[in-house]
Parts: sequence; structure tokens; C-alpha cells
Amino acid sequence: MDARIWALAGVVLVSAATFYLGYVSSRSASTTQDFLVARRTVRSRRNAAAVSGEYLSAASFLGVAGLVLKDGADALWYPVGFTAGYLALMLFVAAPLRRSGAYTLPDFCEARLGSRTLRNLAAAFVVFIGILYVVPQLQAAGLAFTSITTLPNWVGALLVTVIVIVNVFGGGMRAITVVQAFQYWLKLFAIAAPTFIMCVLFIGSGGPRGGEIAGLSEPLPPAFTENTTLHVETPVLLEVQDTVKLVAGGVVDGERVGGSAYWTPLGSPYEVDAGTELTFFQGSAVPVVVGAPPTNDLWLVPGGEPDDLFGTYSLMFALFLGTMGLPHVLVRFYTNPDGRAARRTTLHVLMLLGLFYLFPIMLGALSRLYVPELLVTGRTDAAVLELPMKIASGVWGEILGAITMAGAFAAFLSTSSGLVVSVSGVLSTDVLRGRVRDFRFATALAGGAPLALAIVLRPQDITMSVGMSFALAASTFCPVLMLGVWWRKLTWVGAAAGMVVGGGLVLTSLLLDTVSTFTGDWAPMIFGQPALITVPVAFLTVVLVSKATQNHLPGDVAQIRLRMHAPDGLGFIRDRAVARFGTPEERAGLSDGRHRK
Repeated sequence: MDARIWALAGVVLVSAATFYLGYVSSRSASTTQDFLVARRTVRSRRNAAAVSGEYLSAASFLGVAGLVLKDGADALWYPVGFTAGYLALMLFVAAPLRRSGAYTLPDFCEARLGSRTLRNLAAAFVVFIGILYVVPQLQAAGLAFTSITTLPNWVGALLVTVIVIVNVFGGGMRAITVVQAFQYWLKLFAIAAPTFIMCVLFIGSGGPRGGEIAGLSEPLPPAFTENTTLHVETPVLLEVQDTVKLVAGGVVDGERVGGSAYWTPLGSPYEVDAGTELTFFQGSAVPVVVGAPPTNDLWLVPGGEPDDLFGTYSLMFALFLGTMGLPHVLVRFYTNPDGRAARRTTLHVLMLLGLFYLFPIMLGALSRLYVPELLVTGRTDAAVLELPMKIASGVWGEILGAITMAGAFAAFLSTSSGLVVSVSGVLSTDVLRGRVRDFRFATALAGGAPLALAIVLRPQDITMSVGMSFALAASTFCPVLMLGVWWRKLTWVGAAAGMVVGGGLVLTSLLLDTVSTFTGDWAPMIFGQPALITVPVAFLTVVLVSKATQNHLPGDVAQIRLRMHAPDGLGFIRDRAVARFGTPEERAGLSDGRHRK
């Protein structure tokens, strides 16, 4: 059987299982509370699997291995950052956030600070962050689907969008909780089992071509394991460490070429236009994208140019603090029964993520040996998908490739589902009237808008694209959550000012960086990863403006803070979802009825 047929079968099975679980779970969803917070009945272990399932996105399943392939030791901080954010979330935010009784992030802003204006501003940022995060998931789905079919990229993005909309449309949070928990374990199997088998084959064979290819610790560039023809799909700037003989057809350094060529270190870097075909011979050195470590020994050593280090530290800062500001992550903690369960959920998430991230790192190292040609085209995000056929030949390679493809599609589906649910919840309760049919209409908008952007915008490095979403979350919601939970003098004016300043700086950087990619890549790294500047500025703005506007302190700030910090057993939790969307009997059960609406 052809490898593409195996992979397509894996995608079909994952899609069918996702649809079936969503359909079965949605049959018990009938109220607004079901769609928004799954009636607050999700226990910690299942919720932890669901959180991990939606958090392990395309950036985790594909992007981490691709970054390790390209950047080596420098990329090891990315999985650390993805995981460590939950430590801060567990220590400072998870339990108080659940005890607040809120059902969306904008609702928390209103519950804590009593401002409808702040709630509307938070809703706008939730929608923007959600869309910004969904776009790279859909683009990655298009990349994966194109690799197994001859169809264009937008077909894979459309497939994921349709499945997600159908599931969310049918049962909202109640439906996707079961789906995402299942998809975490599927993704763990889909990356752990192939990694284990490929490591065994690697050790048994002694490495590529029986150990003839340079190892990862040698001061030599990676080498092609066989004659390789590459089609450059986007313009790329390449450098070589040794003289390389190749056959080129297309445009190199602004001149049309056709036939044999020699690339030398003195001539580096070489600018290769889209549409160019390059053929390299077995054993020759692999050209790498400018900025990536050119030799294997440098690949193993952390460090780099000051500009690169700033980008790395800035991204790490965004990942660590941005996790507690991601709407699709926070919305899952509203589904726990109480604050203690929310904190326990976070602890379980740390264990589940730590286990998962062991495997992309190993796959990235193997990719440096077996699929170094991806360093030429810049398509390093495809390493996980292409590696199995390079290590295991025949039907075993096809089966392993199908399993990894199924895991990748599960990543696209689970993360997109969580994002669409969070955005739909905000649109339905803050823009529309909050009814079930409003939620369903919002679902169509929350899925359709990112699909259009994913088709129009040019795909970039998946992890870098997601990093901008983290930077926006860290620069807007992180200061509001941290100070809202722990600082009594926070005012809604200060919170709004911090969100506008921090978010405005990130969006300006995003705009300039996007324009730069289409006009010669002139923007410095600070525009691509601005969190190291924007987050401190946002925190400072919140504090200074709040101190200057103490007359806007909520009158019941002591009561609200007591509710967030008192132990669960004292019974201070008041469910704002019941206050607004519950039945008359449920609303009558609220002892004090003190809910801002």
C-alpha cells in the first residue's frame, strides 16, 4: 500500500473518531451552561487531559521538532517555556480564577473590577488572540494534508475547520471536553510509539548509511543521505560551509540558472527564489538557512548572535507568562467544580506536558541526520511527518508515517476546537444575547474568519507564529489576572490602560513584522518577538494608572477578593453562569445573589 494511502487512512480515522465522540457528547448538551462551562462538572484528571490535548497544538507536535532540527540546543528552551507557564498558572491564578465564579475571561474582568467597558475591551482581545492562534493551526493542517495528497493547502484547513465547527456547534464545551481528552492520549501514542521504534532502528543500524554520515557532535555540516531533488516553494537565503556541487534550475542570486553549479563558502549566502529546483548528490554538505547552525558541533552548543538571543529570551518570556492569558486555556479551568480541582488539574497538566515533550526533542535530533534537506527549503515543520519513511523502509515506514500524521491532525483539531469554543463563548455572551443559538452562530464566525486568513496569509514558522499569540496574551491579560488576583488597588481604568498599551505595542510589532516579510525582511527581531519589552511596559502602565485612579476602586473589592482566596469549604463561590443563564430554581439557590450583571 502506498504511504500516502496509509496516511490518508490515519487522517480519516482520527476525523471520524473526533466527530463520533463529539456527537455522542453533544447529546447531553442543552443549556447555555453546557455550551460555556460544561456545567462545572469536569473532574481534574479528565480536565487535565483535555487541557493538554488543546494546548499541544501544531507548534508542539510539529514545530518543536522542526526547531530542534534547525536550531539545536537553543530550541530546547521552547518545550520548557510551553510547560513552565503552567507552573505560574498553578501557583498564582488557577484556583482564584475558578473561585471567582466567572465563565469567560471578560466575565472575570467584570466580576473583579465591575466595569462593562473593561469587559468589552477584554472581549475584543480574546477574539483577536483566538483568531491569531487558530490561523497557524489551519496553515499547518494544510501543510500536512498537502504532503499526503495533491490537493492545495486550503483543503486541509477547510477539513479541520468543518470538523471543529460541527463538534462545537453540537455541544460546545461539553462536547469537546471528551474529544480533547481522547486526543491528548492519541497524540501521546502517535509521537511516543514511532519515536521508540525509530530510536531502536537507529541504534540497530548504527546511524544513516551504517554510520557513514557525520555524527551530531562532529564539526561538519549535515550531509545528504541520498541523491535529493528539492523544490523551493518560498524564497530562501542559504549558506554553505563546504563547497557543494549541485544542479540548479530557476533563479539564484537574481539570475536565471540551469545546469551544474558549485556553491562555495565565499559565495554565501545564496538567494534562491520560489519555483527553483535544486538537485544535490549523496554525501554532499547540506546548505542551511541563514541564521541556523551550519555545522553539527555548533548545533549542539547553545548561544548565537545578540539579536538571536534577544528573540529567544523574549519568546521564553512570552511563553512563561502568556499561558496564563490564553483564553482557550483559562476557559477550561471554569469547568472544574471548585478551586482545589482547578489547582490539581494544573499539576496533572504539568506532568502530562513534561511527558509529551520528551519525544519531539528526540525526533528533532534524528531529523538532523535523516532529513537534513528540510534545512534547505525551510520546511523544518514537516520533519515529524517525513522522518518515519527515512528510517523505516517499506510498510513499517508507511505505518509509522500514518500514525504521526494522525497525531498531527489530532493536534490541529483539538487546539482549534478549544480556541473556537473560547471565542464563541465570548461572542455569544458579549456581542449576542447568550442563548444556545447565539453560541452556534458565533461558532460559525469563530471558525470561518481564521479559515479565510489562513488561506490569504503566507505560512511562516508555526512556533514563531504561535509565539506572537503568547506575546499578545502576556501583554494584555497576564497583568490583569496577576494584579487582579493579588493586588487590591487595581482599578478598571488601570487594567484597561495596560491592555491597550501592551496589546497595542504587540499588534504594532505584528503589523510591522508582517509588512517586513513581504518587503525584504527589514524589521529587527524585536518586532518578531516583542514580549521582553511589551510585558514590563504593560505591568508598569497598569500599576501607575491604577495608583492615579484610586477613585475607581470597586466598592465590594474586599468581598470579591475574599471569594477568590477563601478555601472552597467555606462556600463563598458564586457561579455567575447560573446567575445569568441558569433556571429560575438555580438562580433562587444563590444565597446572596450578589453578582454584577
